[in-house]
Amino acid sequence: MDSSSQDRNLPASERKLQKAREDGQVARSRDLSHLAVLGGGALSLMLLAPLMFDKLKGQLGMQLLFDAQTIKDPMIMVTRLGVMSGVGLVACAVFATIISVIAILSTVATGGWVASLKPITPDFSRLNPLSGFGRLFTKDKAAEVAKMSFIAFMLLLVGFSYLASGLETLGALVLQPSTQAISHLADWLTGGMGLMLLVVLIVAMIDVPLQSFLHKSRMKMSHQEMKQEHKESDGNPQMKGHIRQRQRDIAQGNSIKAVPKADFVLMNPTHYAVAIQYDDKTMNAPRVISKGADLLAFKIRDIATEHAIPVLQSPVLARALYANAEIDQDIPASLYTAVAQVLAYIYRLKAAMRGDGPLPGDVPIPFVPPELDPMSKVIAAETP
Repeated sequence: MDSSSQDRNLPASERKLQKAREDGQVARSRDLSHLAVLGGGALSLMLLAPLMFDKLKGQLGMQLLFDAQTIKDPMIMVTRLGVMSGVGLVACAVFATIISVIAILSTVATGGWVASLKPITPDFSRLNPLSGFGRLFTKDKAAEVAKMSFIAFMLLLVGFSYLASGLETLGALVLQPSTQAISHLADWLTGGMGLMLLVVLIVAMIDVPLQSFLHKSRMKMSHQEMKQEHKESDGNPQMKGHIRQRQRDIAQGNSIKAVPKADFVLMNPTHYAVAIQYDDKTMNAPRVISKGADLLAFKIRDIATEHAIPVLQSPVLARALYANAEIDQDIPASLYTAVAQVLAYIYRLKAAMRGDGPLPGDVPIPFVPPELDPMSKVIAAETP
């Protein structure tokens, strides 16, 4: 069954949340941004308005100052106009910068910083009117409509109540001096704006956890999606086996450099080669320092010959060590006795070459447990 037709009742995994975040899908609260922009803009106007009005007042006074020089040179008025326009543009730029910074910070506060171009990438599938009509009747859209209806109702209620309670006071302002009337009107507008922002604050406090809940609901997964994700995380077994084999091949190729340190090399006689090193002062057991098959086996043999390292033919033991011993690791305990017999032969051979004793006899044929010989496994499998 397709995962899209199943009930998504499992929480989203960290992998899916991270992928959604990379695609730009995070929980965002527009009402928090609206609150920050409106509140920050109002506060900025209250703090910057006196300074801005003083500057504009001074520039306006300069505009209305006329003398003989001004009448003779009309370009002076053009210069004054440019200066006044510059002051206005600077004030607008400062205000726009403050609002932009507030908008960015309020957006980052809910979902964090996300660097993704996917949200602004054209998606022509959204032009389909049928799918677009279906998106109109979703849980997210229903929550958005309910929220906007609540905001509109509360703003109308608060605005109407505040305006009705202040009509008589506003009507009396015409009887007061202009300075006091303007000051009182500013206080009245500030109070009304504060009540409006209070409504937006209440909505934002509800909207932030609501958007987080809706985002997690959208990210829920079905059982099939969870199984598919686990399969992708674990990887294809065949691909993983190929990667491990490739890693072993690289390790074996790099181990060629260690062949000159070996005490002896065992071969099969051409298919496998295993280089063994043993130092009773630093090692608990003999160790495989290099191994290879086919062409790599010939390379190990040639390097060993160049460095006067004994190369012995012991097919069964070479196959067992190649199959069961790892590079730079001690040999399996079940092969200690077999390797010890070969080491004893090597020690007698080196002593004879130094003139400290007679040459040893034939190369020993050590006993190797059948279960460690890959060839015996193949023969057993082929035997009916």
